Amino acid sequence: MDDQMEISSTTPSYGFQDEDGAEHVNSQMDEAADFLSREAVAHVPEDDILDLAGGAKDAIERHKSTLPRAEEPRLDLKQEPEPSSTFDLPEPEAVKPAPIGSATKPTKVEEKEEKTAVTPAKTKSLLVDLLYWRDVQRTGVVFGASLLLLLSLSACSVISVVSYVALALLSVTISFRIYKGILQAVQKSEDGHPFKMYLDKDIAIPTEMIHKYSDMGLKHINTGVKELRRLFLVEDLVDSLKFAVLMWILTYVGALFNGLTIIIWGLIGVFSWPIIYEKHQAQIDHYYGLVNKQIKDIVAKIQAKIPGSKPKAE
Repeated sequence: MDDQMEISSTTPSYGFQDEDGAEHVNSQMDEAADFLSREAVAHVPEDDILDLAGGAKDAIERHKSTLPRAEEPRLDLKQEPEPSSTFDLPEPEAVKPAPIGSATKPTKVEEKEEKTAVTPAKTKSLLVDLLYWRDVQRTGVVFGASLLLLLSLSACSVISVVSYVALALLSVTISFRIYKGILQAVQKSEDGHPFKMYLDKDIAIPTEMIHKYSDMGLKHINTGVKELRRLFLVEDLVDSLKFAVLMWILTYVGALFNGLTIIIWGLIGVFSWPIIYEKHQAQIDHYYGLVNKQIKDIVAKIQAKIPGSKPKAE
């Protein structure tokens, strides 16, 4: 028995050794399988893993963080910018376009220039409307007052006419002023001066207008002086003869009428001729053409008989 025990104690027990080796091999196989599974998961494309349910993506991110990789510098978004050495200039504001309907207010100089530029055209338009009786009331007042003044001058002297006109105007304005004063006292109102609007109105003649019309008048005077010199010094014989005939006719007109009567007839003609010509323009143009043709024929015959005269080229 003792021999058998010794034999059994010195003889290796293969059964126990086999069980320990199997457990060691199994543990190594498990670790290898676990390593292979982790490597397989590490090489799985991210696009396929995103389709997995649950927290697969978080597991992959944690696994990737364990792998060695080069660290990239991260930008600190919260990092404040370094102060620049130069001052930051404010950006210029964009110029907003002015509205289409808005208009800039003109300056005083521009207003004066506009007045001087518009005044001649406006004056011409008012004169045409006055002569063509566009406003019957205004034209009647102007024509009647002018005719009455000329008739008064034909009957009385200039001094008497001026004095009577001034007295008539003063009587009207003083009477109206007293009437308005009494009316304000009775009604206890404070309307002020009845002619305040006209007293505050600027009636000064601009110097630009004076210079303009003085230059125009001077231009016409120089033209007239040159024409008279040409006629009296017989630069053109026919024109000088025409002027002589005109002066001869005016001697008879002066014997029959004085200058004031001619002015009165001229005033009547100025206010009546435009409206008559507007209504009967075709007939007047026809007869005027016939008379003008006859006059040209007569002048041509006279010019042909006068030696040394040369007809003007039309």
